[in-house]
Amino acid sequence: MVTLAVVGAGLRATGYARLAREGGLAEIVAVAEPDPGRRADFAAEHGIPAAHVFSDWQDLLAGERLADAVIVATQDRLHLEPAVRAAELGYHILLEKPMAPTEEDAAAIAAAADRHGVILAVCHVLRYAPYTTKLMEILAEGRIGRIMNIQHLEQVGWWHQAHSFVRGNWRNEAESAPMLLAKACHDLDWIVHVKGQVPERVSSFGNLVHFTAASKPAGATPRCLDCPLEPTCPYSAKQLYLDCLADPARHFWPLGAITRDFTEEGVFKALREGPYGRCVYDCDNDVVDSQVVIMEFADGTSATCTMTAFGALEHRKTKIFGTHGSIDCDGETLRVHDFLTDKVTVIDALAGADASAASGHGGGDLGLIEAFVAAVREGDPALIPTDAHASLATHRVVWAAEQARHTQTVVSIGKAPHHA
Repeated sequence: MVTLAVVGAGLRATGYARLAREGGLAEIVAVAEPDPGRRADFAAEHGIPAAHVFSDWQDLLAGERLADAVIVATQDRLHLEPAVRAAELGYHILLEKPMAPTEEDAAAIAAAADRHGVILAVCHVLRYAPYTTKLMEILAEGRIGRIMNIQHLEQVGWWHQAHSFVRGNWRNEAESAPMLLAKACHDLDWIVHVKGQVPERVSSFGNLVHFTAASKPAGATPRCLDCPLEPTCPYSAKQLYLDCLADPARHFWPLGAITRDFTEEGVFKALREGPYGRCVYDCDNDVVDSQVVIMEFADGTSATCTMTAFGALEHRKTKIFGTHGSIDCDGETLRVHDFLTDKVTVIDALAGADASAASGHGGGDLGLIEAFVAAVREGDPALIPTDAHASLATHRVVWAAEQARHTQTVVSIGKAPHHA
């Protein structure tokens, strides 16, 4: 059986490891995690011996390989060193997205994987979802002809934005990455996958508009627990996290991000003392709350991607317009309109769970783990559609979009340096 080590036992790696173990795909044999509570819980869940439990990734990767492969799921700005070191030791690597905040770091990771001949898969899980597989089959059959335009919508979810991108770990570009890279690099990668081309030119518009001090209502206080407006605020931390207590499925995420004490007392303590109890209008966030990316491909066709905080947390929604038909995609079903017959066929794409990370991105997380373990077991990197170079190419679309947004220009990809 394939063996896996884990560097960074946060929510993403915990989910991947559970899928691998529970599916009988791989054995989890080592972990490095600085948080003592998470480290102990993870080691106990997977029966990892004490000699293979580390507080620092450098200790796990200090000597000979302890596993066939490693999951690198540290915070965004901490991917480079463990990924390069793992490649040097001959570990195959499952790397959480984004690869790294800058093109230089991401390219260095890709080069290390090449240099040492290891398989590297980036966790662009949307490509691996059953829904995407069915869509690609329809496109390959030529049922809508040539793709002329793609319109794609990523609704982050009003409470998810508040949780992760206003109060949470991905709120600040200097500490993590731009919103487009941290959250929606999935989406640009998926658009490129569906179109089959990397765009030539990119423009983008986006700002932080709502979650600022200027939007703070009169009478609001720095923390939700003290705020007289809390009962009528849609971003109430008290309401969000107390509601999670009654739903065991939400204990892992989002509640697990703020506390390991799943009691009312534990939640109140976390909201009183930790970052997740802050008013959304009184945080140190600077990532955008809405953004639009406009892409033009070499064949003259186009695509748009809209990311917004202000909607329900739902599956991505996409309209694909072709010369012979069109497809409306909602993450669960595909509505295929045939122009010749003027008939619409509705196809159940069997997405399964909901759109959230806690539910495995509609089967995408499981598909990723299955593909990665198979690639390691068979020694076949061709089983990985999100390898280092394919992912680096779509990351470059993100960096080009960010350059375009900041400079108010149209950026030609491959003809200008792109930085986070």
